[in-house]
Amino acid sequence: MKRIFIIVVVICSSLRLLAEPIGTPYSVLSLPYSARLSGLGGDQVSLNDGELSMATRNPALLSDKTHMSLQLGYAFLGRGLNMATAMYGHNFGDRHSVDGKKHNMLAFGIHYLDYGKMQYADEVGVRYGSFTAKDIVFSLIYARQLGTHFSIGASLKPVYSIYESYSSFALAADVGFNYMTLENRFHLGLTLRNMGWQLKSFYSEEGDAHRESLPLDLAFGLDYKLKHAPLRFSLTAHHLQRWAIGFNSNGHGVYTTTIKEKNRLKDLNENAWETAQANGAVLWYDMLFRHLSFAIDIVPKKENFYLTFSYNHQRHAELTTTADMSLCGFAAGAGLKIKQFRLGASVAGLSKGHLTVNVTMTAAIGDFLK
Repeated sequence: MKRIFIIVVVICSSLRLLAEPIGTPYSVLSLPYSARLSGLGGDQVSLNDGELSMATRNPALLSDKTHMSLQLGYAFLGRGLNMATAMYGHNFGDRHSVDGKKHNMLAFGIHYLDYGKMQYADEVGVRYGSFTAKDIVFSLIYARQLGTHFSIGASLKPVYSIYESYSSFALAADVGFNYMTLENRFHLGLTLRNMGWQLKSFYSEEGDAHRESLPLDLAFGLDYKLKHAPLRFSLTAHHLQRWAIGFNSNGHGVYTTTIKEKNRLKDLNENAWETAQANGAVLWYDMLFRHLSFAIDIVPKKENFYLTFSYNHQRHAELTTTADMSLCGFAAGAGLKIKQFRLGASVAGLSKGHLTVNVTMTAAIGDFLK
């Protein structure tokens, strides 16, 4: 009972606070590892603007701009949850490259999530101490430039988790594709994230290891920057491998119903539709928008600063618990380039009355060596 209680507490914390659409303890794989990603809604897979952390969403987004780039970040996720991340990118070229560019791109990263202290309690609620829970993800990312417009990439991500005295080890992998135009105003990305399996389970049941799933995500995205205005629009479709995703605010898995069925339930009983919603019923267009996130960037021509606003409908639907106005699912970010440094900060709504904060600093190491 003790070990089941510990695992359930941590998994439920992940589902509630991090809005993971699939029941898995590996929610750390779905978190945005930088202020830039968080401000863009957390699911961006197409934008190729030199932000190193973008490669954690789509490995093909490494570029010549991420060469010798060092990124450090810290996120305050609330309720005792904190995350730290560090990444470095380095490119190497072909010996006989015609254009002289380095077409092979690498990045390394480590991402550490601390869930804070949790209380031991017995079946009647008597507390008798505390324990901690942590996730650590290592990222090894490779990308290759194919001609002028295309790039492909892949990454390998070992994940180590320790919850109280129980630990697990999983191996995840991503593959991705990116297309961009010569003027760098239009990008298109496609990625399959978090393929893999759990190699070491937290515990066994009747002698067999209890295996947990990884949060598989097939995502497609595009973004477009206007030619005569400092605006960029982004659309990302995530979890395309399945139609019904996630939970409602009551913790029930959602399913799709029709407008006709909704009207039938309302005619049957004025509370019947509300009961169906509480049990997970959503209309088809609600489910469609749960797969989408939207973002708008205000970026000048020189791209020495940016302002970002985004909306993730899945987060809003899952984490808004009342009919009152809620900032859940909304996010905003800002960044500034000062010589060899890029500084970024973002805020995002993950629960009513609470905003998570993410700060990131990126240093262009290559510029210091010139």
